[in-house]
Amino acid sequence: MAGPEDTPRDTAGLEALVSRAAAPSKGLPPVDKWNPDFCGDLDMEIKADGTWFYMGTPIGRPALVRLFSTVLRKDADGRTYLVTPVEKVGIRVEDAPFLAVELDVAGEGDAQVMTLRTNVGDVVEVGTINPLRFVIDKVNGGLKPYLLVRGRLEALLARPVMYELVSRGEEIVIDGKPMFAVRSKGSVYPIMPSDELEKQSQ
Repeated sequence: MAGPEDTPRDTAGLEALVSRAAAPSKGLPPVDKWNPDFCGDLDMEIKADGTWFYMGTPIGRPALVRLFSTVLRKDADGRTYLVTPVEKVGIRVEDAPFLAVELDVAGEGDAQVMTLRTNVGDVVEVGTINPLRFVIDKVNGGLKPYLLVRGRLEALLARPVMYELVSRGEEIVIDGKPMFAVRSKGSVYPIMPSDELEKQSQ
């Protein structure tokens, strides 16, 4: 069992490993091309509010969180990993690994473009490569919008951002059915049937 004196060394070693993996590339590291051996699970968790924890303690350095986020990968098994050329370690994710914290909308109609910024600095235009999806929370019945950021990694839209996005919605007929939806880069993203929206508004 590691003692308190081991924690700084563990943290520094992990930071150095990830830093070496990210350093050679000016953009994001090519994590999808790396196939290292699985080295076990790491005591790291990303909470639903976007806070990262390591060994039960919040990681207070935004630059370090950003660094870790660049080597995240969600595999076909549904689990999320930190991946470097030589190591693959599992981490826990409470909901989505990222949180969308800001929305910008330019243009109107089919020319409208929605751009979202995540809590770790990704700036993503909503479109066919980075679509939105909407689910209803089974616990409280609330709406939960997600943006595909890269690979299988998604960002949950923060509540204020969700309200702003929904305020841009409109009724659009999709496959003969009136749907409440939003548009971006020529694509339409249905939120829910219009009659369901009316029920929730009552």
